Amino acid sequence: MTRVTTFGAQALYHLRHPTWRGVALSLAALPTLVLLYFILLIPFTPSIRDIQKSRTQQPARVMSADGQELAAFKGANRDRIKLADISPNVVAALISTEDHRFYEHHGLDFTRIGGAVLRTFGGDLQGGSTLTQQLARNLYPEEVGRSRSLTRKFKEIITALKIEAIYSKDEILETYLNTVPFLYNAFGIEMAARTYFDKSADKLDVLESATLVGMLKGTSYYNPVMNPERAKERRNLVLGQMVRHNKLDAKRYETLKKRPLKVDFERQTEPLGAAPHLTQFLRRWLIDWADRNDYNIYADGLVVRTTIDSRLQKLANEAVKRQADRLQGVANNEWGPRAWAGKKELVRALVRETPEYKVAKEQGEADEALLKRLLADTAFVQALRQDKTRLQAGFLALDPSNGHVKAWVGSRDFAKDPFDHVQQARRQAGSTFKPFVYGAAFENGARPTDTYMDDAVEISLGGNQVWRPTDGGGPSYVPMTLREGLMYSKNTITAQVMQSVGPARVAALAQAAGVRQSKLEQVMSLALGTSPVTLKEMVAGYATIANKGSYIEPFIVTSLEDRNGKVLETWQAKAPEQAMQVSTAQTLVDVMRGVIDQGTGVGIRSRYGIQADVAGKTGTTQDNTDGWFILMHPQLVAGAWVGFNDNRITLSDYWGQGAHSALPIVGDFFAASLRGRVVDAQARFDVPKNSTAPEPAPSSSVNDWFNSLFPPAGQVVPPSQPMTTPDGSPIPGYQPPPQVQAPPLVPQSPGVVIPSSPAPGAAPPQFVVVPGRPMTPQERGGGSGGGIPILREYSVPEGASRP
Repeated sequence: MTRVTTFGAQALYHLRHPTWRGVALSLAALPTLVLLYFILLIPFTPSIRDIQKSRTQQPARVMSADGQELAAFKGANRDRIKLADISPNVVAALISTEDHRFYEHHGLDFTRIGGAVLRTFGGDLQGGSTLTQQLARNLYPEEVGRSRSLTRKFKEIITALKIEAIYSKDEILETYLNTVPFLYNAFGIEMAARTYFDKSADKLDVLESATLVGMLKGTSYYNPVMNPERAKERRNLVLGQMVRHNKLDAKRYETLKKRPLKVDFERQTEPLGAAPHLTQFLRRWLIDWADRNDYNIYADGLVVRTTIDSRLQKLANEAVKRQADRLQGVANNEWGPRAWAGKKELVRALVRETPEYKVAKEQGEADEALLKRLLADTAFVQALRQDKTRLQAGFLALDPSNGHVKAWVGSRDFAKDPFDHVQQARRQAGSTFKPFVYGAAFENGARPTDTYMDDAVEISLGGNQVWRPTDGGGPSYVPMTLREGLMYSKNTITAQVMQSVGPARVAALAQAAGVRQSKLEQVMSLALGTSPVTLKEMVAGYATIANKGSYIEPFIVTSLEDRNGKVLETWQAKAPEQAMQVSTAQTLVDVMRGVIDQGTGVGIRSRYGIQADVAGKTGTTQDNTDGWFILMHPQLVAGAWVGFNDNRITLSDYWGQGAHSALPIVGDFFAASLRGRVVDAQARFDVPKNSTAPEPAPSSSVNDWFNSLFPPAGQVVPPSQPMTTPDGSPIPGYQPPPQVQAPPLVPQSPGVVIPSSPAPGAAPPQFVVVPGRPMTPQERGGGSGGGIPILREYSVPEGASRP
């Protein structure tokens, strides 16, 4: 080595101080210097181990608990296939055009290199790379590079020689055809075949094969979609090369070269999988794990085992799509062009937030002129309206006994909205937060039978500030138990409960139960769910209630394996934490059964026919910005949120309520889960049903009672007949006047507001109902609206309404 170094130094000296003898010595030394430089570059090229792995590289896969693939983490949009599954026409075209001595050389074609050098000196820049050298560039674009330099060429040659030493010729061909890029995010011959000809690679004919191989000289320049004439010329050149190398008959060539391209273009999208929001979250987690443990998630064939149940995930996807699509139709009607045009100030504000406005503003266009121009652009306004009024939803289901996440739907469509409304979005929870208020009271010794007066509430906040929570129909001026306050979601009762226990205690219980990432403001209005939280936190909180007050952090990944099934690491759910007393959790479960049996969640029974032992709560925030519903079952807790990404966009008073927006998603999901026996319909909470809680009246009894109150249109109500409940008890403070003509019951679109309790002697209210649906919160006098409070327990039965 000393001699070589000295020799090299002498050569450099003579290059700096040229003489005839020095030039001769330098030229003699150049091969040694080149060889030395070549050897020094070897450690800076891919290792033998890396090249061995690339031949069998496999993407990491995410698997459900029942063994179904949820996602595969591919480095590019490709489907790797065997050489036997590739049309022979492709191989013939490729070798004829790119490297006809492929089976004769060992990575370097010296004949081709020599010819390329001579043509380059003659002014015709030529490449001499073999397929193996091209594969080296495709596999290792960063390590080898693509710059026109001696260093890059040496790295390419070194890598090609390593590939030839490890791979067979067929393996080189297979790997090459699976990695070569073809534009439009299509990598490999299988994706190219689907993209340009809508068929698999084994079905490609001679013309199609020649077209795709022809693209390799310059994918953009010979793009058959954008540059069909160039692509056709290049295709025919490839066909000519096939004739030259005896891969195609000359007579057939004369016929084929006249035919058109016949491209059947369809851009291929990477499969999103059954739970794309969850798997994207897991991709980030796995990348971090792989970096720390020297693995490649795109090549090493890692297998991630999760808690997801593919059956429940499928049902959740279907329920979200079905119900959200239905609600989108409502949103389209409520936010049609006429309604949109009527919201001038809002629309102007939305326009000012668009990229188009901001770019034009930065370029100096005046505000009013810019607004006028954009508002006059019909396509722009329509696109903005569609974007802002696109309804969104999130859904999560987990097993309360162990925290295992069973289904996760982050939005209606990941491709259109990758934002995750399960874990990322923070929205006001509305009345779904109320169980934590009542739970804090029960922890403090209160009982479900304790009563408060449903009266106007004024709570001093200090500093001359007064909080006046109300319900839509005003107070009923009757005493209500805590059980009734939660069942019917009465804001006035909940506010008084909050006043008795204090915001700090409520916030502490909610945080212990599962709301652990979002900050809860310790203010009185927290009782009505004004602090933004995530759906994941709320479902976890309800799972704590269902799990006898024991919190288990939601849990997803159970193990990680290598490609051979060897377990690399396992995980278990964290130890349970007792967030509330067992008796408190049991009391909440029993009270919240009443929400489903008679309260704001009766649609679970009446509409979806679910008779299992379930409990839950609806939630609706101010101006119907957010709709929530969470349902608890001994084996599964599931919750949904529905709303718009921009909270200035809302639904109407009827459709915006959680009972009509979020409840249908959960109801649909649970009904299907029970029918499919994925969830046991016979499972019961270990909580006795409180004997003092009123049972839901049989439908026939309700029907008879309803008809006795409101006889057919035109029939006269007997004088001084008191209005009573089905069990015969009088309605406090209500006595119809003599000879009142019963109003007709008119079926029409839901959403009417029922007036609050009339004074004695006033005419009975005009009911407008929809056949076979539960009474709305307005009709029941719930927290979302007013009504006749005593009617809050009963549903409008099938056949009760008459034209």
